[in-house]
Amino acid sequence: MNDDLRHAVLRYARLHADGSGIAATPIDGITAICANRPTALVYAVQRPLACLVLQGSKHVTMGQQSFTFGAGSSLLMMANVPTGSQILAASEAEPYCSLVVDLDVSMIADLSTEMSALQESAPFPVQIDQTDAEVADSALRLVRLLERPAALPLLKNALLREFHYWLLAGRHGAAIRRIGAPNGHAQKVARAIAMLRAHYASRLPIVRLAEAAGMSPHTFHQSFRSVTSMTPLQFQKQLRLIEARRLMLAEGASSSVAAFAVGYESVPQFTREYGRMFGLPPSRDVAAARDRMRLVA
Repeated sequence: MNDDLRHAVLRYARLHADGSGIAATPIDGITAICANRPTALVYAVQRPLACLVLQGSKHVTMGQQSFTFGAGSSLLMMANVPTGSQILAASEAEPYCSLVVDLDVSMIADLSTEMSALQESAPFPVQIDQTDAEVADSALRLVRLLERPAALPLLKNALLREFHYWLLAGRHGAAIRRIGAPNGHAQKVARAIAMLRAHYASRLPIVRLAEAAGMSPHTFHQSFRSVTSMTPLQFQKQLRLIEARRLMLAEGASSSVAAFAVGYESVPQFTREYGRMFGLPPSRDVAAARDRMRLVA
């Protein structure tokens, strides 16, 4: 792996990271991460992104799928999907280190029109493989640019464009191109996902979601599952459960208040589905999560 990139990301993260090891940067959509200890599973709705792991290892779950990857690998997330992520290998001597870059859909669409046709690939929202050398080299130039504030506004767009170019030109190019196609299924499904995220607590019939996507209900259901690996109902359920967990952890809501707030009509049903997703019933999961936070603090 590119040791220069690892050293550059570690140097930046150690200077700028918050208590959880996450360092925002002056370039929107780029985050450096340096964590000194393993973490529990953290649930969130991920945006399209590339995560270059430079040291340590990480585990990601999405629906029934799970992935473990380490230094030298990149995770590419090609859709807004609910995921759980967990740092597995990290220590004071060898912290987990990664660089996360949001994928710019408009930049991908612009580059795709200028590049020759790419081989088709099976659509799947998460892909993991070795990081291409050109991707790592362009990432290194981006990280080094962070240390030169005078040059940042002049060069960042060109370097971001180069980074996206090498992703498109590499082994995942066909899959990434899908998210930039303006009339492709990924972009149509993205419109329905936006509706689900905005109205996750409401009843959203397939017909209404299909209309938002500009598809027939049958085609929409197939396309949604192809893009996200889950059905619209499963997707909405995970959105609700992730938000309910946030309400209990961050705002101190009881399980019944959280259940009704996210659209459940039955607390027992909420408890069952929460346990299936997070491994514990709500009260025990929240207590365990708070214990872990106290240990980290």
